[in-house]
Amino acid sequence: MSRRGNIYVSLIVFTILTIVVLEMTKPKKINWFPSYALHHKIPFGAFVFNEQIQRISETVKLIDRPPFEYLKDNTINGTYIFFNGGINYGREELNALLDWVDKGNTLMVSAVDFEPKLLDTLHLSTESVSTVANFNNEYQVQLVNPHLDNNTFKFDKPTTFFHFNEIDTLNTRIIGFIDTYRGENQPIKDSLVNIIKQSFGDGEIILSTFPQAFTNYFILNSPNQNYTSSLLSYLDTKQPIFIDTYYKSGKKFYTSPMYLFLNNDALKWAYYLVLIGVLIYVIFEGRRKQRAIPIIKPLKNQTIAFTRTIANMYYEKGQHKDIATHKIQHFLDHIRSTMYLQTYFIDDEFITNLAARSNNSIEDTKALFDYINTINSSEQINDKALEKLNTLIENFKSQNTWKTKP
Repeated sequence: MSRRGNIYVSLIVFTILTIVVLEMTKPKKINWFPSYALHHKIPFGAFVFNEQIQRISETVKLIDRPPFEYLKDNTINGTYIFFNGGINYGREELNALLDWVDKGNTLMVSAVDFEPKLLDTLHLSTESVSTVANFNNEYQVQLVNPHLDNNTFKFDKPTTFFHFNEIDTLNTRIIGFIDTYRGENQPIKDSLVNIIKQSFGDGEIILSTFPQAFTNYFILNSPNQNYTSSLLSYLDTKQPIFIDTYYKSGKKFYTSPMYLFLNNDALKWAYYLVLIGVLIYVIFEGRRKQRAIPIIKPLKNQTIAFTRTIANMYYEKGQHKDIATHKIQHFLDHIRSTMYLQTYFIDDEFITNLAARSNNSIEDTKALFDYINTINSSEQINDKALEKLNTLIENFKSQNTWKTKP
């Protein structure tokens, strides 16, 4: 390899090593995706909540099936918890859940917003919390039960929150409020209801517009864990608790075969280095072995030269009659293919039509075919007769204005 090539390779290797060092030393990006998945340790996963609720409840079951399917078993009783960015039941599924609650069970749903059918059933309405004066995108939440820790708790991640602007005051019990952040331990003045509890048949329904209360980010920011534990105090922990994992934004398992490589920094960069090495090999090795492809000229059309050779053979051997016969046959084929006339019978009608189509006079046309008949009836002809035949045919064609084939 030349000196210039060594310099190029050294620069490439140095660049790759620099990139690797920078990538390995830079801090890992935080994944802020709101998955609410119980096995996720990312900020908006629910790994911590899943661990803690296993300690405070005697029976906790994770349900990875649709409620409509799971609740077909009539022996299921307890509390069913749903929390996610958005939950949209179908009509039949919502009716199945409400029938289950009516039998004396508890349904707890925490989502940013709710589907209209559920709100209509409970005579509720929601709207977003105003962010006009909330320049820092900071919110605070608070529970109203005097027997619980009713301090305000801060949440400082930008998002859109909703509150209940219309409630059925006769059947609805207010549990918590939400508002823009006013300062540490400052009570919420403008009461924006975000958690309610309502009786439904023999059971109860709890709705919350703050699903972030179950996430790792909120619970691990002390003292926010008190808010989540106080909210769970409204549940009967002696009864089975069913936590939905079906309506979740995050995946329950990873389906990509590359997840193992790309999730581990060492394996990820080993994979990238292999790809870069293959690319360098293709560039340098392919360039070294590439050879120029010779240009092969296409074969020439030798039809005309061959025809001339055959004609010269006939002419030199004195076979003028054979040449004249071929010349006549070619001329008749020319008439059939360009003037669309049959040449089986050469009569007066044929002569008249041919003269009209070829822009020749009837006399010249008749004289040409009389001479053709003379050639056909002769056993041998000399070169003068052959030349005369050729002259008559070429003169006849030169007068032709009929559209010919390309």
